[in-house]
Amino acid sequence: MPKNSRRLLRGIGLLCAVALGATACGGSDNDSSSDKQVSSADIQSALKKGGTVTVWAWEPTLKQVAADFEKKYPKVDIKLVNAGTNNDQYKALSNAISAKKGVPDVAQIEYYALGQYALTKQITDLKAYGAEKLADSYSPGPWNSVKSGAGVYGLPMDSGPMALFYNKKVFDKYKIAVPTTWDEYVEAARKLHKADPKAYITSDAGDAGLTTSLLWQAGSHPYKVDGTKVGIDFTDAGAKKYTDTWQKLIDEKLVAPVTGWTDDWYKGLGDGTIATLPTGAWMPANFASGVKGASGDWRVAPMPQWEKGAHSSSENGGSSLALPELGKNKELAYAFVEYANSGAGVQTRIKNGAFPATTKDLNSSSFQNTEFPYFGGQKANKVFAESAKSVPTDWKYLPYQVYSNSIFNDTVGKAYVSSTKLTAGLKSWQDASVKYGTEQGFTVEK
Repeated sequence: MPKNSRRLLRGIGLLCAVALGATACGGSDNDSSSDKQVSSADIQSALKKGGTVTVWAWEPTLKQVAADFEKKYPKVDIKLVNAGTNNDQYKALSNAISAKKGVPDVAQIEYYALGQYALTKQITDLKAYGAEKLADSYSPGPWNSVKSGAGVYGLPMDSGPMALFYNKKVFDKYKIAVPTTWDEYVEAARKLHKADPKAYITSDAGDAGLTTSLLWQAGSHPYKVDGTKVGIDFTDAGAKKYTDTWQKLIDEKLVAPVTGWTDDWYKGLGDGTIATLPTGAWMPANFASGVKGASGDWRVAPMPQWEKGAHSSSENGGSSLALPELGKNKELAYAFVEYANSGAGVQTRIKNGAFPATTKDLNSSSFQNTEFPYFGGQKANKVFAESAKSVPTDWKYLPYQVYSNSIFNDTVGKAYVSSTKLTAGLKSWQDASVKYGTEQGFTVEK
């Protein structure tokens, strides 16, 4: 194996004795080849025969989906395992792949992390199972996220089209109009903080996911990916839109220095000192469970635009279900994934609070007319569905985005706690990501 390939695989935690871009890693003794064409008849035959499918996932709605699938196919046993959330599961998955032992048949993998597994052939190209026929079933952002090169390496499980969650009670109290542009957002931030120095338009202590989502919406293209050739550049026009605007919020201390998902964050959302949250459409359930006291105070609006009159959004979060190449029972595993992410399982998941990636469900009247008691009876899904249609499809993540995100606070994060500017922080993030990629055997354009 070439030295560069060895460094790359070690560096991104996917230990597998194979040259990059060549043959698939290992594989089970039964059915390891991603090139094997699998027909619907093959899948139906496997379902009749039965067997066990081990699924590693942290998404809670899959519990009912698994039970329903087993009821429909009595000879199939779905073994649902929570091996940890995102990075914890990825570490466990990489260790299992390295040991060639205990690899699940299905794994939940977030869109930003999928590329590294696809690149090193650790997951199965689902084109062999006819996955491409489902292309029109999904909204553009999620479908683009499961593709790598000519391959399809997972089926979208959910999506996170962005919207602006805002505290209507606070906005009404201070007579603040809901911003339709980011310039208006800055003005709203100034007005709010002046009226109540303890209140902030939002919180941001440095978050890689939020930053990349805002860059995506602004039309920035910081990452170029062609196999092991990558480019990283945070100096395009879209990035400038983001830094020019967000720097004002930081310089004028208009964003609360509170880290997301902490007790202080939930408290701020509950008492109105954090007045908006630009994030993905999966957030309502978290409001309902984590900010119960503010029920009725919050509403949902389209994302502010970087240019007046524009209609652009982006994704924040979302996961796929993929088939690790070393997994067994591939036909059964694919049957479950398609059931959960394209078939009857989608409705089950929606009923239990998930946000779909399927256009049929996004556009259905029952989905769009659902009233959210938490948001004062608002039909928030209409906002989310419109956002999903407005996501540019040309965004790419690095094949080692998991690592890159892990060093965000050591680079861009300095702009929130020192005199370092966002542009300098992004340059530092770029340099560190270039250095790492080069060390791991990627050809990196600066």
